[in-house]
Amino acid sequence: MDRLDELEVFIAILDSGSLIAASRKLRRSPPAITRALGSLEERVGTRLFERTTRRLVATEAGSRLAQHARRVLADYEETVQEDASAPLRGVLRVTAPVVFGRRHIAPIVNSYLDQYPEMRVELVTNDRNLDLIEEGIDVGVRIGTLADTSMVARRVGQVQSLLVASPDYIARKGKPESIADIAAHDVIFTAIREKAPEWRFRHNGREHIVALAPRLIVNEIDAVLLAAKAGRGLARVLSYQVADELRAGTLLRVLPEIESPMLPVQLIVPSARLLAAKSRAFLDLAISKLGTLNVIQTS
Repeated sequence: MDRLDELEVFIAILDSGSLIAASRKLRRSPPAITRALGSLEERVGTRLFERTTRRLVATEAGSRLAQHARRVLADYEETVQEDASAPLRGVLRVTAPVVFGRRHIAPIVNSYLDQYPEMRVELVTNDRNLDLIEEGIDVGVRIGTLADTSMVARRVGQVQSLLVASPDYIARKGKPESIADIAAHDVIFTAIREKAPEWRFRHNGREHIVALAPRLIVNEIDAVLLAAKAGRGLARVLSYQVADELRAGTLLRVLPEIESPMLPVQLIVPSARLLAAKSRAFLDLAISKLGTLNVIQTS
């Protein structure tokens, strides 16, 4: 078995969750699958899977290898199968968070349509992380740590969590001078999913949890921004969401000394296996465009 086959077996095990399922998927015997995995683990010098009660789960080393393996397999398939001279045509479905999608992905979509006149694009903006496979989506933008390690990701930078308020609110209510002061302020709380009304911060290397009694709870970022600019209270947002407002002075940063967590911005596809040319073309364009944005830190 060659080394590309070993990577194919590894990805099949990862995606299906077991050696038996991988053998059925690849139509190879279970012993052949076991030998291929053993050979690959010996080559990389570490275990690639841990066994739970129901399935195999990638180790940290396995997760790292998976990202590279998917790209290698995709590049190989593209090299041997795709006619590079054929024009791109069809439909590309892209998803992104609402504000990020409107401000930064929509312009990339327009450039993509200009470059590939026979393509059509459906841009789905949603602050809930849609399942790419179930929703039939080709490319997604994710902000934060990926929960699904089977997704193939390309990191393009990172953004930061910020605490903000309007000048009017600060003039009326004052500015909190410490994390402990936050609990006494009016708060606009974002609840995309049901969760406890609290904010967690890190300061001087320690985690601080602030229990909140928010007067306003919303599940959509545009409503948060409108309420914050109207002086309704403190809001916790991501840096790219308020870049324009901070420049214009309609919102001010509060407690900037707090060690706000950095969250990765990533482009993801369901699988690099037989990645369509239309998706690869969009990824290449998006990577180049997003790398120039001043609202994304590249390191």
